[in-house]
Amino acid sequence: MSKPRILYLCAALLLPALSRAQQVDLGHLGDLFGKGKAIKVNGGINANTVFNSGGGYGRQPFTWFINGSLNANLFGQLNLPFSFNLTNAGAGYSYPNMPNRLSLHPTYKGVTAHIGDVAMSFSPYTLNGHQFTGVGLDIAPEKDWSISVMYGRLLRAVDYDSTNRSILPSYRRMGYGAKLGLTKETYALGVSFLRAKDHKDPMLYIPDTLRVFPKENLAVSITGMVRPFKGLELTAEYANSAMKLDRRDNNHAYKSTGGNVLESIFMYEARNTSFFKAIRAGMNYAFYKSTIGIGYERIDPGYQTLGAYYMNNDLENITVNFSQPFLKDKANIAASVGYQRDDLNHTKAGATSRMVSSVNANYMPDEKWNVNFTYSNFQTYTNIKPQFDYINQTGPYDNMDTLNFKQVSQSAGLNVNHVIRSDKKKSHNMNLNLNVQDAADIQNGVLWKGNGSRFYNGNAAYTLLLIPQQISFTSAFNLSYNSIGRNDFMTLGPTIGINSKLFNKKATAGFTTSYNTSSADGQQQGKVLNLRTNAAYIFMKKHNLNMNAVHQTRWTPKGKTSNLTATLGYNYSF
Repeated sequence: MSKPRILYLCAALLLPALSRAQQVDLGHLGDLFGKGKAIKVNGGINANTVFNSGGGYGRQPFTWFINGSLNANLFGQLNLPFSFNLTNAGAGYSYPNMPNRLSLHPTYKGVTAHIGDVAMSFSPYTLNGHQFTGVGLDIAPEKDWSISVMYGRLLRAVDYDSTNRSILPSYRRMGYGAKLGLTKETYALGVSFLRAKDHKDPMLYIPDTLRVFPKENLAVSITGMVRPFKGLELTAEYANSAMKLDRRDNNHAYKSTGGNVLESIFMYEARNTSFFKAIRAGMNYAFYKSTIGIGYERIDPGYQTLGAYYMNNDLENITVNFSQPFLKDKANIAASVGYQRDDLNHTKAGATSRMVSSVNANYMPDEKWNVNFTYSNFQTYTNIKPQFDYINQTGPYDNMDTLNFKQVSQSAGLNVNHVIRSDKKKSHNMNLNLNVQDAADIQNGVLWKGNGSRFYNGNAAYTLLLIPQQISFTSAFNLSYNSIGRNDFMTLGPTIGINSKLFNKKATAGFTTSYNTSSADGQQQGKVLNLRTNAAYIFMKKHNLNMNAVHQTRWTPKGKTSNLTATLGYNYSF
């Protein structure tokens, strides 16, 4: 479908709704502006500078960040919010999406506009939180109907830079889309689409060897929900995506997975185009105090949408979850089981399936005790299919490293929080956290202990709060023991800290220090000393100054290194 035809369709959908929403009796035109203060302005600004003395880790020695928001309310009817984000992080480089952002979001009754560097979401399979520079509208002219439209630049044109291979070049990508939704008490319907296309600027140079080609995409999603009776909710979504991986080439026939709805409905150009589909369905049923849910999702291999930064594909998911309170609602247990597999078209050299199960239990008998227990089990099964070797093997143990492989990982955690004593002067609190994780490899039914790992972590903390003085003391001890293959590693050390409120609670200050040592197979590997300090001060009620500094010293067999990272910030709200 051509761009004018789609825009005409959106206008046909929008005009009746807008006309109903904006009908005004001319005899009462003055009431439209209300009787309150003509203009009300509020907002805030936040500025931060970060200094890093040690460099390394890809960090700049000095960076600054400024962000803020401003909202102007006119006559109590029209809101004009504006936000911005500015930084020198990554200065000197070009990115498809710049970190600096300026945006305006005016609202009037049921209409909200998005202008500048903004992001919108229609569906996980069409437009899903992708930042663009342009305009958008969210319109809710009636209680049941909602309409969203957008148009803008999804990616900037970035030229090829042979001196900086870490940033890939990109074409200028423009896109537009819309979403229409109807929501009732017992049912809901929705449809959304995104059309995006790459454009090659005259001066842009991108070598074909990088395999960065101009793309074109049309993605459509249809959603539905129904509540046949109280407690039961059924949801479903069907999406179809037509993708041209190189819109310069129109000489190849299209590839289809059998769901080429876009070709028939939208008369989408089928040359050099691949069609993919995604299906998602779910059921949730609440009865008494229990809840059970079932979910299913299937995404074709190669499914893409240019309205999302990352898209999982070639997978099938099945999930089941259940929750139930007991012991007079003092305890709750929630459990879930999920199964996932790939290689849906049986074309890969190997297939992988995963089974995930988890249990979460919480018990709070009174205000002094809170106990939480978690357990999860993760199993991954991989089957490599080397057909030539499999057919010609002469014994059952040939090619053991290329056949069946299973990885089993399970973890458990216990967190206990106990208020030892609490009164008007003092509060004593104790916290205990224990975690264990075990992983092992199973190959052709044999458990290989040399490839396994086991992690233990324990942390105990005690906090004393002096209520009248507004001072808190914290002491903690951490111990980690890891067994990886045939090697053992241990890290342990204490932490102490103090925090206080000063000057009638206008200022806060704190200091924390920790010291950790690590060893491998009984041999010391290193020591780390951390010194952290923080302070904040509020003056004139609306101004806030804050400071945070971390000094870290490391001793390793290679020598001693030190690093200082300091942050100074200012916040003003009005």
